Amino acid sequence: MIDTIIIHYTAMPCDTSLDRLCDKSAQVSAHYLIDEDGSLYQMVADNKRAWHAGVSYWQGRDNVNDNSIGIELVNLGHEYGYTDFPTEQIAVLCELLGRLTARYDVVASKIVGHSDIAPGRKIDPGEKFPWAHLARQGFGLYPQVSAADEMALICDVDRMIAAKKHLIAIGYGISDHEAKVFEMEKTLRAFQMHWRPKCCHGKLDHGTEKMLQAVAGEVVNLL
Repeated sequence: MIDTIIIHYTAMPCDTSLDRLCDKSAQVSAHYLIDEDGSLYQMVADNKRAWHAGVSYWQGRDNVNDNSIGIELVNLGHEYGYTDFPTEQIAVLCELLGRLTARYDVVASKIVGHSDIAPGRKIDPGEKFPWAHLARQGFGLYPQVSAADEMALICDVDRMIAAKKHLIAIGYGISDHEAKVFEMEKTLRAFQMHWRPKCCHGKLDHGTEKMLQAVAGEVVNLL
């Protein structure tokens, strides 16, 4: 049953992306690809499993490929020239999300990025992706929390433990290497790329703490 939508970037141009996503030997695929000019391609039927998530976890489920639709956005990515996502591309994405969320009744907390379901292993769609804009269109969560300047780091153990609980409540899988509260850097950075994009250092600061509390509260209200 489809209940999750995962957003990626291609890290390569459109033609190369199409070739790779349609090459069975590459063992990678996605349901949709949106070029920078807004051209939309469907490569896998919604009800078929695509290989886009890899080793992954979100809100109590691993193997996220089993229950998700993967959407690739053409963008060269962090390694080859990461740029803002064009207005035309995001407009088509929102149209597609409108259709998919209505068809499959996808809740806002299950529209996430590749980095959310695979922290540390993946960093797409990255800190330039306009999550706040999507939320204003009705897709995804983005609480209106004013915390941009609250960058003082937090080293209090109890507050770190609370932050870890918030990350788990939101849906993140805390890996074995992050079992200790001071080793959550990869997951915190994934959270920050989504909800605190101007401060992606992987440390718990006051602004990140505020946003964690707000997002966790909204997720709990949805589930």
